[in-house]
Amino acid sequence: MFLPLLLEGDGGELLDALTRIGPVIFSSSRSPDLPLPAHCLILVDHSRPFVLDEAVSWLDRGVEKLIVPLAWAKELIELISSERLLLLLDVGNISAVSDTVRNGVSGVLLKTPAIDLDLISSISKFFTGSAIHVLSSSSVPPTNSLIRGLLGIGATPVLPASQLTLGVTSDAQINIADAFLAPIVSDRPDGLFPTVVSTETGHSLGLVYSSSASVKESILTGKGKGETSGATQDVVSIRLDCDSDSLEFRVVQHGAGFCHLDRQSCFSETSGLPALERTLRSRFESAPEGSYTKRLFSDPELLRSKIMEEADELCRAEDKADVAFEAADLFYFALTKCIAAGVGISDIEASLDKKARRVTRRAGNAKPEWSKQPTAPPPQPIVPVPDTEEDAPIRMRTSDLAHISADERDALLRRPVLKSDEMITRVKPIVDDVRTRGDAALLELTAKFDKAQLESTVVFPPFAADTMVVDPKVGDAIKIAYANIKKFHEAQADTGTLRVETMPGVVCSRFARPIARVGLYVPGGTAILPSTALMLGIPAQVAGCQQIVLATPPRPDGSISPEVMYVANLVGASAVLKAGGAQAIAALAYGTETVPKVDKIFGPGNQWVTAAKMLVQNDTDALVSIDMPAGPSEVLVIADYTANPAFVAADLLSQAEHGIDSQVVLVAVNLDDGKLAEIENEVDIQAHALSRVDIVRKSIGKSIIVKSTSVEEAIAFSNDYAPEHLILHLKNASEKVQFIDNAGSVFVGPYSPESCGDYASGTNHTLPTNGYARQFSGVNTLSFQKHITSQEITEAGLKALGPVVATLADCEGLEAHANAVRIRLRA
Repeated sequence: MFLPLLLEGDGGELLDALTRIGPVIFSSSRSPDLPLPAHCLILVDHSRPFVLDEAVSWLDRGVEKLIVPLAWAKELIELISSERLLLLLDVGNISAVSDTVRNGVSGVLLKTPAIDLDLISSISKFFTGSAIHVLSSSSVPPTNSLIRGLLGIGATPVLPASQLTLGVTSDAQINIADAFLAPIVSDRPDGLFPTVVSTETGHSLGLVYSSSASVKESILTGKGKGETSGATQDVVSIRLDCDSDSLEFRVVQHGAGFCHLDRQSCFSETSGLPALERTLRSRFESAPEGSYTKRLFSDPELLRSKIMEEADELCRAEDKADVAFEAADLFYFALTKCIAAGVGISDIEASLDKKARRVTRRAGNAKPEWSKQPTAPPPQPIVPVPDTEEDAPIRMRTSDLAHISADERDALLRRPVLKSDEMITRVKPIVDDVRTRGDAALLELTAKFDKAQLESTVVFPPFAADTMVVDPKVGDAIKIAYANIKKFHEAQADTGTLRVETMPGVVCSRFARPIARVGLYVPGGTAILPSTALMLGIPAQVAGCQQIVLATPPRPDGSISPEVMYVANLVGASAVLKAGGAQAIAALAYGTETVPKVDKIFGPGNQWVTAAKMLVQNDTDALVSIDMPAGPSEVLVIADYTANPAFVAADLLSQAEHGIDSQVVLVAVNLDDGKLAEIENEVDIQAHALSRVDIVRKSIGKSIIVKSTSVEEAIAFSNDYAPEHLILHLKNASEKVQFIDNAGSVFVGPYSPESCGDYASGTNHTLPTNGYARQFSGVNTLSFQKHITSQEITEAGLKALGPVVATLADCEGLEAHANAVRIRLRA
């Protein structure tokens, strides 16, 4: 219901009461010598320098989540599960959060001067699917109404300990029980709340009805009902159900039992492990002399021997019944050992939970006395630090096709799983908003996501000259690239009519027509990507599309990069939409008051753009198609003994720098260890010279070297992988192209780097990824054309063809089809 924030020195009775109703946030300045409750979070101060060991230490101590500033988040998201991280963020710094960071955490703690429900609700849409926590710097605690308001929009208030009290609620402090009870509602006339009472391990004891006063009393004192009867409870935790109308108390029961029939539970006698625990506790206190259980409690050596004996018998058991039987025996003796040491099932569960929250792991090897390999080294702690040190060598992983199974080979071909359904769900509200509110939504979303305050969304030609001023060298380079790309794409255009006389008097034709209205998405904002504008705009121009709408995110000042505007003018764009992300795709798909609707959308983008493209393509109301599915960029290089190690390394790195999820594969044909070492050494040297070395370190760390024994085997692997980019560093490389069946684009020989295809050789760089090169072509001129067929049949031709058609129509029971032929034949 709320999260308390305790600083150094806070604790005592206040902490005891708070831990009964939920997790607690501690400051990272809290002494490591102080104990931590079972459920807690750690808030890392903005000024604290990043130390990986410190983060790992907190998590290994059982902390549920770390609340970290942006600098820490960027370091941790590749190492720690998103479920263990919350982002600490000032409410005014949302624009600093990248998609990578947003998707690498499970929620955010927003620091804000005052709680604005509308603002928090708007920000929560940016962090769709994530937990939102709100910490106000106001010295006045929120009212019950404001707490309910925050919870109503899916946000949780964070209250500093200075605003909490065990006493009476005042203007300066709120009683913790009042804050907890703020959202609770009752549908009963008497206002009582159904309350399930359970043991520490969650086994039901009974159902009671609680008043606000009794709940408050239990929170503050930690005591349950039955003081006068002698059957009492120590309250361990109080939880609220999902719709805030009932409670669960977990308690330690004292006395005969919870039920008025002197049973532990009102529903039945306990069974299984709870019953065994209760029996063993009773026997430990008063087992009859001479009983077996008494012997076990009194003779530690006998108990030790029985545990070892039963463990061995469980290991030897094979069928289901025997395994269950032997496991039950082992549980009995193990729990006897626990009870003798004062350890109960709840303590074991707590230990399991704490171990599950550890992020370091031991190797898991058996100790020498239990292992068939007594010389095995003792297990060492493994800390999750995969090659993140600046001086660590940057290396790829290696597999050998000659020594792996079919399943292992299949695993090498797999790409990371794209959670398209999840992303489509997240972008749908954005798409629907633009669809229903048009320009108004587009302007709001551009202000929210691109941090640009615009008065209009679209720029129409003629474009202002001052928006297209570029460096003369850049302008000359764009012109050369434009000429090369246009020349190659003009050669692809289908300008003629195919005519075939299938039989005398029956002529079938096919001819091409441009897609009338196309939308070109060019990623941008802080980036400058005129190359993508060229690759999409030129084939649209060559194909003769009537409307070319180029969409790209604006910069914070509301302008578009002049290089992109320069290209937009070159390719004859009919409009430039100043918007990015899912909102731009929605505007292109449905149109707005100012944005022209298009018939097909092209272009790369992040996962939000990709999900939005997939969503609108499947909406029959949009009547729009897309170029192809998209995934992380990828390259596969096949190299033999003729390959220059420096060239190969450069090709691998040119793709690795795109992002940490880039897919980079080297297939080595009969390369010895020395040659492979040269390539890896070049990768390491060149990578450390790059400004994007941190990105490269992570993407190369996930990349693979695949050893093959022949060019044929290497090409077969590549065809199965179907890479976006395929580079052939092979002897007589041009002779091998005929064997390539699946690839987006092929780069042949040592002097054909992928970079040339990306920018200016003439081929298109918008290519299928994620294995879709098996089914899709890269963007080309024909992508912007559609084909129409026609037929012209003479009277003589119908006399010959008509009976055939009528017979087939009769076979399918379509009389009108047959009649359309026969009425002409009779005439």
